[in-house]
Amino acid sequence: MTLFPLDFDTSPATWQRRTLRYLAIYLVLSLSLVALRYCSQHVRPALRDAQETEAKLLTQRDELEIRVQVATTPQKVQDWAEAHGMQRFAEAHKTVRDLGNQAPPPAPTPVSSAVEVKTQWK
Repeated sequence: MTLFPLDFDTSPATWQRRTLRYLAIYLVLSLSLVALRYCSQHVRPALRDAQETEAKLLTQRDELEIRVQVATTPQKVQDWAEAHGMQRFAEAHKTVRDLGNQAPPPAPTPVSSAVEVKTQWK
């Protein structure tokens, strides 16, 4: 038993047919790639525009995060509150009321928790 058959056709006509067949396959694949590129030529510029927009949005987000962190420092919040007439809790006037002289509220009446079950056998 041999690995390759001994009657392998090596005539010039066979090689010419194979050459033409491979050339036709190569041309079909090349034309299909050119057609695919032609049909998708708008994708690359749109992708580039989307990447540029994404980069701008990321830069804007980073700048806004920094502005928020600067605007919400405890000192800035306290200055804003004082400018709008708010007082610190420690400095605010407090009213005092004596709750010790009042009678405690009456205890709630207990709700009847008795459950009646009636069983009827058939």
